[in-house]
Amino acid sequence: MNSREKILAAVKNSQPPLMELPPVHVPPMESSLLEKFSSVLASIGGTLFVVRDFAAIGKILEERAGEFKRIVSTCPELSAVAETDIRYNAPQEFADIDLAIIRAHFGVAENAAVWVTEDLLPERALPFICEHLAVVLHRKDLVATMHEAYERIGSADYGFGVFIAGPSKTADIEQSLVLGAHGPGTMMIFLLDSGSY
Repeated sequence: MNSREKILAAVKNSQPPLMELPPVHVPPMESSLLEKFSSVLASIGGTLFVVRDFAAIGKILEERAGEFKRIVSTCPELSAVAETDIRYNAPQEFADIDLAIIRAHFGVAENAAVWVTEDLLPERALPFICEHLAVVLHRKDLVATMHEAYERIGSADYGFGVFIAGPSKTADIEQSLVLGAHGPGTMMIFLLDSGSY
């Protein structure tokens, strides 16, 4: 037995007994999930639109048409206002996207983060390479805390997953908050309050 094997054997034989984790007490949220999600999103630089359906989203985008030259979306319901048949050879082809609209599995009220996995994206870079990001989420898919979020994710099988909370930001530059420093400069959440998702 060489010295490496001796060290590994000693480590293996010196493991402490397994102990159960202590229970986690999460105090109940004082406000509704929607109120909490909305206030936290606003505090981190995002904007919330509570809408009834995709037609309402389309109307909001039409009213802001002058702000965005190229809009892409993973939601076929928005084909009237965005490119929905997203085909590309390299992520660099997304460099001129002004607004990307994607779906999220769920949102977390305590930090206004949304959970997105690769099955909702044509390319992992899409929510980070665009100038502005919008996320479509159903109100019924709000959870209170990250504890609930991880319970919901459970042992799901995915190759890529990310929590996105608000627009890109940094406070490293002279201790001053800068939005859009290394990704989308704004983030909108379209929260569907009724109808099908």
